[in-house]
Amino acid sequence: MKFGILIETNEPEKAWNGVRFANASLKAGHEVKIFLMSAGVEIEGITSGKYDAKKQLDDFAAAGGTVLACGTCIKARNSEGTEVCPISTLNDCVAMVEWADKVITF
Repeated sequence: MKFGILIETNEPEKAWNGVRFANASLKAGHEVKIFLMSAGVEIEGITSGKYDAKKQLDDFAAAGGTVLACGTCIKARNSEGTEVCPISTLNDCVAMVEWADKVITF
């Protein structure tokens, strides 16, 4: 299956679980894309104790997963896109939803 995962939180445990789900899905043979929106664009800064969302995200990208990040949300935080989280648009989010068999939100 094709899973589109929308992560909108910077809560360490929720963001960590969202990317853990993405990694487990890749390992199970599914195609997976993550779109980061709202506070979710802060995910690379989430390294709170046992909830190291950044490590999970790095593992996801290294395994060939696709990460997209809302450019408007990134710019609202006076930040820039990164190699792992490139600036994307809502049109990219729409395309991910159209592509996916299932959309999961964290």
